[in-house]
Amino acid sequence: MGIMNLAPDSFSDGGQLPDEAAALRRAESLLSAGADVLDLGAESTRPGATPVDAATERARLLPVVQALRRRFPQAALSVDTYKPEVARACVEAGADLVNDVEGGRFGARPDESPMGSLCARLRCPLILMHRRAQADYADFWTEVLQDLRASLRGAQAAGMPAEQLWTDPGFGFGKTPAQNLMLVRDLAKVAALGFPVLLGTSRKSTLGLVLGETDPLRRGPGNDVTAAWGIAQGAAMLRVHDVAAIRPVVRMADALRHGPNWEPEAKA
Repeated sequence: MGIMNLAPDSFSDGGQLPDEAAALRRAESLLSAGADVLDLGAESTRPGATPVDAATERARLLPVVQALRRRFPQAALSVDTYKPEVARACVEAGADLVNDVEGGRFGARPDESPMGSLCARLRCPLILMHRRAQADYADFWTEVLQDLRASLRGAQAAGMPAEQLWTDPGFGFGKTPAQNLMLVRDLAKVAALGFPVLLGTSRKSTLGLVLGETDPLRRGPGNDVTAAWGIAQGAAMLRVHDVAAIRPVVRMADALRHGPNWEPEAKA
């Protein structure tokens, strides 16, 4: 999954896609490098970022979704939003799936899933990420898995078929650096829930802390290692900025995971 940040204040690439032409160039580069999905976001979720309203988010996303759908009709497009009204507009404009950092439950009671209800009606896949406002866990793994199960139950109760649901452990969202590392080290606990897992560690601050690297663009080794380890632990898709750099890491890690069942990719 190749990242396309349309927000001006994203932590490592804010403001790099100011118009449709820049977005189209970025999309072409990601697809040529081997991205299977393009993930479009228009509100930064970095700590301290300024929230944006639904109208602003739609205004940033819709022209790009429409332009990408015209230019790349076969590309899989994901919209990174937790607002059902934004998701609905984008899917109706051509997006294929929704990536929800609030686990489908933004502004709802614990047993409800507004995004799950919407995606069930739209018949599109939904990625449910784990997120807390604070890293306030009495028992980290027990509570993370409980939260993910609650999101999954809510989405299914709202009508989402199980085969259209994904999970994301939420690396960097409401966790300490040590807890982020625990997520990747033991990601198999999330995979054991029985749903495909999306992992997004690319360029994040925990990698910089471990590597002693303040520049997000110089955290490549952290991207590579967390990708390889995550795949070994069952990650089904990686959300990354640097598709060309990470693609061979993915191929090698996936071959190791398959072991004796590995077969070379067919030549086009």
